[in-house]
Amino acid sequence: MVSYDTIVIGLGSAGTTAASTLARAGRRVLALEAQDRVGGRVHTVPFGDGMVELGAEWIHGTEQSRVYSLAIQNNVKIIPQELDMMQFRSDGAQPNSDLMNELIVFALQVVDEPPSTAEPLGQYITRRVHAYIKENHPSVLQDQDFIDGFLHFMDLYIDNYEATSSWNQVTTSSNYHELDGHQHLSWHRLGYRTFFELLLNKYNNGPGLPTLEIKLSTEVTNITWSPDPEAKVTVSCKDGAAYTADSVIVTLSLGVLKERHTSLFAPPLPIDKVTSIDKISIGVMDKIILSFNKQWWPMETSFYAFIWRGEEKKKVSKEDVWTTKIFGASRPMGTGHALTLWTSGETGILVESLPEDVVKRKCMELLRRFMGRSVTIPEPTAMLRSTWHSNPYTRGSYTYDNLSSPHYPTARADLARPLTDSSGRPRVLFAGEATDQFHFSTVHGASDSGYREAMRLLPRSKV
Repeated sequence: MVSYDTIVIGLGSAGTTAASTLARAGRRVLALEAQDRVGGRVHTVPFGDGMVELGAEWIHGTEQSRVYSLAIQNNVKIIPQELDMMQFRSDGAQPNSDLMNELIVFALQVVDEPPSTAEPLGQYITRRVHAYIKENHPSVLQDQDFIDGFLHFMDLYIDNYEATSSWNQVTTSSNYHELDGHQHLSWHRLGYRTFFELLLNKYNNGPGLPTLEIKLSTEVTNITWSPDPEAKVTVSCKDGAAYTADSVIVTLSLGVLKERHTSLFAPPLPIDKVTSIDKISIGVMDKIILSFNKQWWPMETSFYAFIWRGEEKKKVSKEDVWTTKIFGASRPMGTGHALTLWTSGETGILVESLPEDVVKRKCMELLRRFMGRSVTIPEPTAMLRSTWHSNPYTRGSYTYDNLSSPHYPTARADLARPLTDSSGRPRVLFAGEATDQFHFSTVHGASDSGYREAMRLLPRSKV
């Protein structure tokens, strides 16, 4: 049995950052990844005349971003994508875009002005929007259809950022902090996979990292450790192999921990960790990406918002209600001939389970309803969709601060705290976006957490 300094479980942003940081410091590292690729919830896929992102799409912010900094240090061109919205109504008419944009800006501003007492975010935004309309546009109070359409859209807009089914699942007292700088920076045709090539020293045919051994398609089934300082940690895999190391960094998604922590760890996890795993929520954000043989959509903007009128929404059949939860489409920058439709929460879970031909047909009906008044929309040449919930190695997209989060303020820190032996040395460490107090749900937050845990294992001179 070969023994390593550290075994890293999972090669998403957190695991790849941890493994590469330790390997660059000369530590002998084994990285075990259950999927057949590196990247975790980042998944760049060739599509159409370029490539698309089935997972994380953008770098969110530039200041103190490990992701952005690594790209810039290596002269990788990153392109800001402006997501100004062009709005389309379900009856094909143009909505009052000026007022709609004004209200969207106000509603997003309200998110950064939380009330003193925590409450559901949607409830709070709705109250503030009504007050704003009453003060600034009192005549609009007579147009309930407009208000309902706007609030329905904003609910879905928030849901797609939070990976929720309803904006009322999110607390106004979220600890999430945006990094300063542009929030939608694209890897364009290079793809987000470039971040992992940079971490692993494989960009531009780099030689890799000599002290890092990577095993893909290797699912971990058990992690056994002891408080005895002389004992090794043993990691057992589904293929029957077992590996030992002085320490293990676990970067499994919260969804996987929820499903498997009782069988994964021996001895069982302490109660504070079990509580964290139970109380933190992971949601689903899924994409449906359609490729066409030519560009037919307006090019003056990158995002196309779908605003439902009440009458049309009521006419949608029960089995097709999920189509009213797709809040819009965007142009991915990695290809010139594709559109991404966005969905989240329970709707995303449902769409993952529907037959491909049904999803394709209903999405085309949706595009033609909203965007087809003045253009003939051709049939798509191909379709891709993400499956982050049904994927057994993710069981979700990313975490959010739910309504109980204010009552468990140390949950993420408790999840991040390593298990130590009797001498105080960290033996089982935890990283991943769910363990970051302020930057959860992001690639940079996950990367920071991987670096954090790697540095626990390195002497201070390496910091």
